Amino acid sequence: MKGVLAFLAITFGTSWAWLLAARLGLGLSLVNPLVQLPFGFAPAVAAIVVRRWVTREGFHDAGLALRFRSEWPSYLIAWLGPLTLVVAAVGLAAVLGSWSPELTSLDDAVPGLPGWAFVALLMTVVPLLTPLYWGEEFGWTSYLRLRLFVDNPLLSVIATGLIWAIWHYPLAFFGYIEFTNVLLGLLVWTVSFLLQEIILAWLRSRSDSIWPSSLAHAGNNMVLSLLAGLLLTGNGRLDEIAVMLLVAAPMAAGCAWILASRRLTTPRAVGGLPPRAESGAQPELASR
Repeated sequence: MKGVLAFLAITFGTSWAWLLAARLGLGLSLVNPLVQLPFGFAPAVAAIVVRRWVTREGFHDAGLALRFRSEWPSYLIAWLGPLTLVVAAVGLAAVLGSWSPELTSLDDAVPGLPGWAFVALLMTVVPLLTPLYWGEEFGWTSYLRLRLFVDNPLLSVIATGLIWAIWHYPLAFFGYIEFTNVLLGLLVWTVSFLLQEIILAWLRSRSDSIWPSSLAHAGNNMVLSLLAGLLLTGNGRLDEIAVMLLVAAPMAAGCAWILASRRLTTPRAVGGLPPRAESGAQPELASR
């Protein structure tokens, strides 16, 4: 608990202080990616400080190795998953009569760039932006989640997802996202974070690496949220809350499959020495 409490104090203290200073003190817009960076990297900084100087446990279970050769299916799922969720969400909206199939909003996203090229550009950029989203994943999914309810993966994910959601709450009051009904918006937003954390934790568990989760997180922000917003709010018929609910439906189906098939487990390196150390070799903390 010493490490967990220190992690939460550093993460919430530094990130919320930055939001207050940036928005109220400096008058900066939180929509600006550069303004978001200190906020997004606060969990990683906190995890590094705690691992290195507070608990001195090191990085053997941090999942820093890429493992791309053996875990490329996890990377493929993480890369294509957000786009698949967009297709499922707009399909559901069409079935419900909330969206008429038209893609003009994609054509208008970047002047002179066809919609299909805009989507292809986003899919190309997502892997390049993955290190930026590593900041959150290294803190939440690869540190906190592994230390809450260690023997119960589902409870650990629920607790982590709730804390992760609460950490985002100030953004709803500082201009990053606006809800017509704040209480309902925060509730739906919280459910969305819980569903995302199940998927992100599953990717972390199956790959024993934090990088597929970071890739999926980048896709959630750059592909899922952006494309779903453009397609479903372009005609003015749906608000942010309705869009989140439509996106949450296929996401919930994926989470149900993960939970029903008992695929949500604790990463292999957690709870003991890394595999190389168990076989007699010295653990290489920097590579884990």
